[in-house]
Amino acid sequence: MRSDDWVARWLPASWGPYARLCRLDRPVGTWLTLLPALAALAQAADGWPTLWRLVIFSLGALLMRGVGCTFNDIFDRNFDHRVERTRFRPLTSGQLTLRAALWFALAQILVTAMLLLAINAYSRWLALVLVPLVVIYPLCKRFTYWPQAVLGMAFNWGMLMAWTDTRDILPWYGLAMWVGAVLWQIGYDAIYAYIDMRDDRMLGLKSVAMRFGDQGKAWIGGMYAATAVLWTVSGWGMGMRWPYYVVMAVIAGHFVWQVRLFDVRYPERGLRLFRSNMQVGVLLIVAALAGTTLYG
Repeated sequence: MRSDDWVARWLPASWGPYARLCRLDRPVGTWLTLLPALAALAQAADGWPTLWRLVIFSLGALLMRGVGCTFNDIFDRNFDHRVERTRFRPLTSGQLTLRAALWFALAQILVTAMLLLAINAYSRWLALVLVPLVVIYPLCKRFTYWPQAVLGMAFNWGMLMAWTDTRDILPWYGLAMWVGAVLWQIGYDAIYAYIDMRDDRMLGLKSVAMRFGDQGKAWIGGMYAATAVLWTVSGWGMGMRWPYYVVMAVIAGHFVWQVRLFDVRYPERGLRLFRSNMQVGVLLIVAALAGTTLYG
């Protein structure tokens, strides 16, 4: 925990632990949740989405990521104090009580529920399906090597809702874009999981990094390749114009760059690669807008 970040500088001291509990001080996860949803909104709108939907989906991404992080810390409070990276988190360090964290989780869920009034019935049902995924993700690493798959489904759920709320349908190419995003997340989250693998083994937890082992480069490369194929085929299904495929080629090149630099022997180098996936999210939005609004 940094003592000089914006949370420490600008928020009242009593608010700080709550802000850190929902990771307001670490926005990378929020951006990785939001950017694919914004791309899907552009695809579903065949161009620029409405400002109203941009606001609603942005708030939804921020809040649901906060809910997920809150439950993660609630379930992991007895593990976090044993790991240097997490021992200063609000719950495990005693800055917040379990009761306060549970009330905060409930408050976030209630505020998120108010957003349901702004979307259609189809999307409301999808939103309800998302809640258990967000809650159970932290428990998955106790019994499966694929918790990142569950996280990927939850993180990118907004892509499905973008289609259902905009068009009241979920076409095959919208679903294929989501599957591609899930595989993309398994890939970049595996890079991050290698950083934590030693601590996870000590705590008896599981991750895709343990499943991939020394073959991490091949597995991650395969996930990224499948993502590029699914996103390209989905673009064809949507009738995207040629600029979409130009940007897809750039994304594919970015994936190649990540895989080339990744090395299971030096996992700490992966943090830079993990964060670089925000660039992929931005490029995905660029592709969606270029493929729908540019002519040639």
